Amino acid sequence: MKPPCYIDLNQARQVLADMGVELNERQMKRAADKDATGARKLPFFIDPIDGKLRIERGTLVKIYMDAQAEAENNARY
Repeated sequence: MKPPCYIDLNQARQVLADMGVELNERQMKRAADKDATGARKLPFFIDPIDGKLRIERGTLVKIYMDAQAEAENNARY
């Protein structure tokens, strides 16, 4: 089992770009910021040591893979 790999906003943006999901800085920041109800679109958390937003790399990739699988399951062939 791989140890977790926590990445910041810019690194998360690069991971998504490597997957073909190109987002600008503003789009990435919006996905990480809390909405009016206090929820985030992506599960970023504040690093307790340096105060930066972080996300686990595998979780980010899994979210996109799950969305793709759901889209495939809902498609009518």
